[in-house]
Amino acid sequence: MKNIHQALVKSNLHSDIKISSPIALSALQNSYPSSAGSFRPELIEPVFKPMLNFLRQTGSFLMVNAYPFFAYESNTDVISLDYALFRENPGVVDAGNGLRYFSLFDAQVDAVFAAMSALKYDDIRLVVTETGWPSKGDENEIGASAENAAAYNGNLVRRILTGGGTPLRPKADLTVYLFALFNENNKVGPTSERNYGLFYPTEEKVYDIPFTVEGLKNYHDRRSPVAGNQPVNGGKGGVSKSTTGNTWCVANGEAGKEKLQAALDFACGEGGADCHSIQPGATCYDPNTLEAHASFAFNSYYQKNGRHMGTCYFGGAAYVVTQPPKYGDCEFPTGY
Repeated sequence: MKNIHQALVKSNLHSDIKISSPIALSALQNSYPSSAGSFRPELIEPVFKPMLNFLRQTGSFLMVNAYPFFAYESNTDVISLDYALFRENPGVVDAGNGLRYFSLFDAQVDAVFAAMSALKYDDIRLVVTETGWPSKGDENEIGASAENAAAYNGNLVRRILTGGGTPLRPKADLTVYLFALFNENNKVGPTSERNYGLFYPTEEKVYDIPFTVEGLKNYHDRRSPVAGNQPVNGGKGGVSKSTTGNTWCVANGEAGKEKLQAALDFACGEGGADCHSIQPGATCYDPNTLEAHASFAFNSYYQKNGRHMGTCYFGGAAYVVTQPPKYGDCEFPTGY
């Protein structure tokens, strides 16, 4: 890395091209809870301190390859699939700092931030150079399926394009690279290793997901029907007044003002939520708080999208409730 950097300096390209090297999460001694994240002791002096010093001096990024699939596959008894796939879930509270996580991906990234922080390298930025989910696997590779791969990558795109940073680093502007473009059909190892691609080697799509904010407008995580997980609608165009089986989407006050504001802007803008009621003088303008307004907008977006799984997430800025939200005299609809 130092030699390549020196060559770039000689050609005066060192400001435009940054040098780094990816690490796997297996380089961590602890990754749960995220606040206890730490590097393996035997790697700190020979690898991480000199590498992090180099990244600091050259203004580069730490590259991280994060695969929630591996953690889920090995711990299906304690990790929920919804948590691993960015779907609606009650979240997991980090006992070390009280932060609530709504995705395993965010928890893994924050474990690396915590590991860097423990060595006093809080200033180094992070880029996720690989993440993905296999569309096929061996019998013992639990969770490897086209449906789950589409859900993970599709919801990840939504998370990155509409979300902010992570619970530990809410201002972090995450850059993420998907692995991989093509299935590597000649690769050795478990079946999953040959099935991370968005395309087959024939150039046909393995599944269809959006990659732009525009594409997200009509995107829904196509979940297989499971008893108890189906959205309950109040009929076409009608608003159901019954609270039996209804759900609402509200803002997560712990997400922070920046994340809530960004998500509110998305919901009322590209998301197409009905935000007339939270304008000055309208029925739901009071209480005039970011959390109350965001809750109304998030719920509108959620209801308009048929309460599909993944439509009440907003990068961890929202969650589903089963009781009618109370913000002043404002009534939250349960259907459009």
